[in-house]
Amino acid sequence: SLKMASDSPESLMTLCTDYCLRNLEGTLCYLLDNETLRLHPDIFLPSEICDKLVNEYVELVKTDSIFEPHESFFTLFSDPRSTRLARIHLREHIVQDQDLEAIRKQDLIELYLTNCEKLTAKSLQTLVSFSHTLISLSLFGCCNIFYEEENPGGCEDDCLVNPTRQVLVKDFTFEGFSRLRILNLGRLIEGVNVETLLRPLASLAALDLSGIQLNDVGFLTQWKDTLVSLVLYNMDLSEEHIQVIAQLRKLRHLDISRDHLSSYYKFKLTRRVLNLFVENLVNLTSLDISGHTMLENCTIPSMEEKMGQTSIEPAKSSIAPFRGLKRPLQFLGLFETSLCRLTHIPAYKVSGDKNEEQVLNAIEAYTEHRPEITSRAINLLFDIARIERCSQLLRALQLVITALKCHKDDKNIQVTGSAALFYLTNSEYRMEQSVKLRRQVIQVVLNGMESYQEVTVQRNCCLTLCNFSIPEELEFQYRRVNELLLNILNQSRQDESIQRIAVHLCNALVCQVDNDHKEAVGKMGFVMTMLKLIQKKLADKTCDQVMEFSWSALWNITDETPDNCEMFLNYSGMKLFLECLKEFPEKQELHRNMLGLLGNVAEVKELRPQLMTSQFISVFSNLLESKADGIEVSYNACGVLSHIMFDGPEAWGICEPHREEVVKRMWAAIQSWDINSRRNINYRSFEPILRLLPQGISPVSQHWATWALYNLVSVYPDKYCPLLIKEGGIPLLKDMIKMASARQETKEMAR
Repeated sequence: SLKMASDSPESLMTLCTDYCLRNLEGTLCYLLDNETLRLHPDIFLPSEICDKLVNEYVELVKTDSIFEPHESFFTLFSDPRSTRLARIHLREHIVQDQDLEAIRKQDLIELYLTNCEKLTAKSLQTLVSFSHTLISLSLFGCCNIFYEEENPGGCEDDCLVNPTRQVLVKDFTFEGFSRLRILNLGRLIEGVNVETLLRPLASLAALDLSGIQLNDVGFLTQWKDTLVSLVLYNMDLSEEHIQVIAQLRKLRHLDISRDHLSSYYKFKLTRRVLNLFVENLVNLTSLDISGHTMLENCTIPSMEEKMGQTSIEPAKSSIAPFRGLKRPLQFLGLFETSLCRLTHIPAYKVSGDKNEEQVLNAIEAYTEHRPEITSRAINLLFDIARIERCSQLLRALQLVITALKCHKDDKNIQVTGSAALFYLTNSEYRMEQSVKLRRQVIQVVLNGMESYQEVTVQRNCCLTLCNFSIPEELEFQYRRVNELLLNILNQSRQDESIQRIAVHLCNALVCQVDNDHKEAVGKMGFVMTMLKLIQKKLADKTCDQVMEFSWSALWNITDETPDNCEMFLNYSGMKLFLECLKEFPEKQELHRNMLGLLGNVAEVKELRPQLMTSQFISVFSNLLESKADGIEVSYNACGVLSHIMFDGPEAWGICEPHREEVVKRMWAAIQSWDINSRRNINYRSFEPILRLLPQGISPVSQHWATWALYNLVSVYPDKYCPLLIKEGGIPLLKDMIKMASARQETKEMAR
């Protein structure tokens, strides 16, 4: 089902929501006074649509760098007569006091505020507006919501000395929240009296007090008839806590897990404590004791433990206290405990570090609120993907994508997640992945590159992009990928390995794409960036992959793109060409790439006069004799000269070398090539070659063009015969055979 789910198109609702949010002005809204968004007066939307608009908006602001947030977005939902909200999930810095204030008239049923650090005590007052309808509320990680600003007495000078102080609000309680059943206060700021805060709530069903230290939790027993879920993650436990928990007999979900790296922790789990839970909490279906140290042996003897088929039957449990369970648990959290490695664990789902299934369960369970645990679980997944083979690939990929999106600014998750993605997208898993899923991977990779200038993340992201077919699979984010890569290459201090991968990617991105793409990338500074890299390498006297790829990228980006050719000349490209030739006389790959590029420049009539200097013409003439890379360097040098010759004797504005002498050397070079040479070149169009056929001004250019076509169609007929026909080459060749000025051997070859 996962395979199908990842492959099916987005729902129409999702597509419309996305479209409207990206085009608010053109769809739901108009701009008042050029700045404030207003809803069109004839729009009435039910909560099913409004909730999705708000929740998707938050998601887009968080995960899509191109999406622009609107200051007045939340004011669109200020009037419940036209827009209804019921269940909304807001996160991080995206939401501020005035946003919540804007929707205070709504009858919210569910409000999740996760890590909304910009919210202050003003928002506590706004919460009161929802008190009569709210059933579920999360203030997880809203660390400033109990703080208000206090302005010390009147005098302005004093205010400068003593700016606004943050004061803890002591008198707020959940008085009047009569319908509230589900409450998450995770990571609540110290100093707030939790007992007083919660006392007015008559019938709590679920309570999360993650990361809060309470010595006395006796007050929890006031909900012993209603509480079905209790989370005390990272709370320092004691015997008193255990006794209170054992009285909450309606509990179905209990989480007393901890991050074993967080702090010194006195409490140790014993067999007796687990027995107490099993005996008293008879409705328990989910228990999390991850990160705990077991004080004594809770396991059955190892001989017995290893016997028989793996079973989830409580009677066979390897963990002795759980033999008392009436039925297997739905979930058992054992991450970073020794118990997860046992054979018989009485639960359908176990989080742990023993195998892929347990690790994926851990990532799934802890991603939302426990990035510190999740990053360690993803690290384990990374090892599994690298060393073994992932059997639940789609689930693994989707979980890592979710974690990376959810914790865009968490360095540990970005490092481990981007590394795991590299192994999860490589070729052996390729077949199992849909286009949609691979696009999601690309999106989170680009997000990572954008948010993190950190070397490891940048390297992992670049390496992961290498697992995709370029440019095809990156086409949908073409501009953005190029901008990010150029950004990496323009940094003053550079990591060698990243530089190499980034240049390789840049080269692949401009290979075999449309000219408008190349022009756009040229305008982003691509040509300049490559020339700077070449300049740096020249200064270091190194000709490595970066040097070769940079010239290759310039060759690709100038192909049939005059603007980019002109940029190459304007940024002293020819000077670098001559210097590289002189510094690296033996580097064949390099010579081929440089001459391929100059071939592109020579195809542009307006730019040819700039190549017409004694120095350049001598260099090209001497390269006609080059044996570098088979015939490639000689062939490209001859191509450059063929285009120059095509401008006629009057364009030859130099005394040395003589035009006739160069022509003679060109004939000699062409005659020395093997007509059956296999080629290191790729033509998308024959147009620049074909234009040299119908002319009598330069027979040698005509001959070079005919030789090029003859070689390509005879060595690669399947690829190039159709291209020759499609571009109208046949009639041009027939006409040339009738021309008096054409050489006999040229006509033979044409025939």
